[in-house]
Amino acid sequence: MTDAPLMHGFPPTQESQVSLANWRTAPFNRWAFQHVREIVPSAEIANDPEQVWRLPSAPMDLAGLRIDGEMDLHRFLVATDTDGLVILHRGRIVAEAYANGMTAGTPHILMSVSKSMLGILAGILSASGTLDLEAPVTRYVPEVAATAYKGATIRQLLDMRAGILFDENYLATSGPIIAYRKATNWNPLEPGETASDLRSFYPTLAESDGPHGGRFHYVSPNTDLLGWAIERAAGERYADLMSRLLWQPLGAERSAYITVDRLGAPRCAGGFCATARDLARVGQLIVQDGRRGARQAIPEAWIEDVQKNGDRAAWDAGDFVPYYAGLPIHYRSKWYVLNGQSSSGGAPLLFGMGVNGQNLFVDRRNEIVIAKLSSHAMPMDEGRIALTMRGIERIRALLATS
Repeated sequence: MTDAPLMHGFPPTQESQVSLANWRTAPFNRWAFQHVREIVPSAEIANDPEQVWRLPSAPMDLAGLRIDGEMDLHRFLVATDTDGLVILHRGRIVAEAYANGMTAGTPHILMSVSKSMLGILAGILSASGTLDLEAPVTRYVPEVAATAYKGATIRQLLDMRAGILFDENYLATSGPIIAYRKATNWNPLEPGETASDLRSFYPTLAESDGPHGGRFHYVSPNTDLLGWAIERAAGERYADLMSRLLWQPLGAERSAYITVDRLGAPRCAGGFCATARDLARVGQLIVQDGRRGARQAIPEAWIEDVQKNGDRAAWDAGDFVPYYAGLPIHYRSKWYVLNGQSSSGGAPLLFGMGVNGQNLFVDRRNEIVIAKLSSHAMPMDEGRIALTMRGIERIRALLATS
């Protein structure tokens, strides 16, 4: 790979071309994560231009911020491959930064923060009586009755506690995760392979690895199955539901979009693409207990449930402890909750996390929101994840006392 800009030229030079085969690998992801709809088919999640939530700007001098004793904010952003950062405090933008060609108007892939967006939608539909969280998923999707999902509830899928045999190994080059990616349109087919699709992928998940309701076991297809169940329950396309029930009430400044397979099934587990500012607006809505103006867009009871009702023992027995070693975390409805950090007065931190460095952090008590979109070279980089968490704690500590 040369130092030439990615996708440079008409046509781009061969060494700078970003394709379905390389779009999630470095350095190609620096361009691809901001141009996903040019690589993978997508469905628009429309905003309402007449109802944009204007975020006031109140820049704060963060020159004195130090992470790990000597790292300032700029060096922190470079060290964690940050493409876009928006920090809100008390509803105002106090810091904003972009790199790698990203701007305030550029949609960036959220990866598994997409799951957190689904969790919000599930909470809205549950409160309206449209979706029963305690029902078996087969009530809505009987097509999976002969798979390992038999007996799993919507709640267990939301909390990643379904006993499904599936290895979420992002570096694998063969096996079920590759078949899954091909089914979602994220990987190219090999010569001679027949085109697949997401919904026909589920019969391949026929084996269990434990009881439903056991440990935290991270399986991305759980979330796409929930998207299918949500569409069945509501009788409406996922992208349109998200637009009508969250994105427009939120006052998003830009339309978002979500990747879809060849038959239109949404990649709810990772295909949501939005601007950093609009992602920060989601966090601010949570800070405001789900209310914007006179409208209760997100049920406050759902937010409280996420914050208080996850199972710590299930988390401690689960897959992701090595990435957050020693931190008191639980997982609920597609959100992580970090409890009781002294640097921010013991305030819980709700956050969404996606591979390659995607995050939304929400400190309700101190009215702090941090949307951070990145292009890490590795999907799950323990060092950068740990550095990000330390950096976020320092930012929270500074803002909580200001």
